[in-house]
Amino acid sequence: MGDSTCNGTHTKKALLSDPQLFEDQFDELVTELTKRDLNDPVLADALNRLREVLVYNAPGGKRNRGLSVIGSLRELLPPSQLTQDTVQRALLVGWCIELLQAFFLVADDIMDASVTRRGQPCWYKKDGIGLDAINDSFLLEASIYRLLRRHCRDQPYYVHLLELFTETSFQTELGQALDLMTAPPGQIDLNRFTMERYKAIVKYKTAFYSFYLPVAAAMYMAGIKSEEEHNNAKHILLEMGEFFQIQDDYLDCYGDPAVTGKIGTDIQDNKCSWLVVTALEIMTPDQRAELEACYGRHDEASVEKVKALYNTLQMPTLYHKYEDESYQRLQKLIARHAQNLPHSVFLNFANKIYKRNK
Repeated sequence: MGDSTCNGTHTKKALLSDPQLFEDQFDELVTELTKRDLNDPVLADALNRLREVLVYNAPGGKRNRGLSVIGSLRELLPPSQLTQDTVQRALLVGWCIELLQAFFLVADDIMDASVTRRGQPCWYKKDGIGLDAINDSFLLEASIYRLLRRHCRDQPYYVHLLELFTETSFQTELGQALDLMTAPPGQIDLNRFTMERYKAIVKYKTAFYSFYLPVAAAMYMAGIKSEEEHNNAKHILLEMGEFFQIQDDYLDCYGDPAVTGKIGTDIQDNKCSWLVVTALEIMTPDQRAELEACYGRHDEASVEKVKALYNTLQMPTLYHKYEDESYQRLQKLIARHAQNLPHSVFLNFANKIYKRNK
């Protein structure tokens, strides 16, 4: 998109779709975050570094989280209240969620010793970066609060957003701690892989920031701040987040890499995934012994043995049964808990994730 769209007239902007508006806002946001302080020219190098970190790590994902803020706000407010400024702010808060995600991913990739992310080398794997990426992840996190302060400080929901972002970061970091403790590198102990533990990891590590955060942000922006309303929404969204992760685990093993864009490595990486946890609940002692001998190993033969075991246990059938049950459960939760909230807020999400194949 050319600059004319970014700096063009309001009418031109109004014709753009949310994803295009979101896209266009990124450059403005980078410029704003890396503006030189004339009183301190020495900082120029560090600000250039911040620009590189932002441009490499923030764009490039599916952007579902970021776009869910404006998507949800459009369901919560009548069009007459969706002024240009309100839309811009919702897009900005969406970018703050994408920055939060980038902060987590840059750090996670170091902890997991990952090699690629979103089809390119992980940031810490690039020449000359290495463990300096730890500080870069902190810069991404700090950028969130600079943007919120600059754009939302005068809004009645400012403190709610600050608390929401700090609390969500804490929940996600607890989830990551639990994940790291459940499968320490080089230690394969399937006794730790229980469904209860799996669900706790998913809830804290993924569901809070991916599902509750964008909708809760939109609710605060729409003036909905009652704790009861937020708890009701949380109930529904955490269920959705749990299913989303289970689906991700299933696609890691059974998805088509040509469609998903990535080659699954959960078996090799000794991941506490839904497949292994479910399999452990139903397998015979002999099958368990075989799983223990093969899980978390990188050779092709071991991986194939685990997959064969999954097929013997009919994991695809169990997964599809789980998907249907989860969707039914979700419909009931929406009927029960979303009394004062438009059901479309939740259904839009549900329709994006149920039956997806990537």
